[in-house]
Amino acid sequence: MVSALIAGLQIEFGDDAGAALAQRFLGAEELDFAWDARIEERWIGPFLDDDADDIELDRVRILGCLEGRWFVATMLVDGEGSPHGMLCKRSFQRRSQALAAFADA
Repeated sequence: MVSALIAGLQIEFGDDAGAALAQRFLGAEELDFAWDARIEERWIGPFLDDDADDIELDRVRILGCLEGRWFVATMLVDGEGSPHGMLCKRSFQRRSQALAAFADA
């Protein structure tokens, strides 16, 4: 997924500019990339926020892998299954470490 983005940007803007643009794009769209890269998810509970508008959100723990890096994140997700925020994200070098962190939630 990410390698296709980088390749496309490199074709369009050159090797150096493509890689730099890809990193900026990934940073800006980290929420969507993490959600799309999830392998497992688990509902943690409702997100209680007095300042929240009319939307009800749940906290969902996800386990994923993006470009060979494992991660566990806690996301804010609406009833339609769309992410609205990321409360935290931890990265791991090994799948076993990420699985242990995912199970610990």
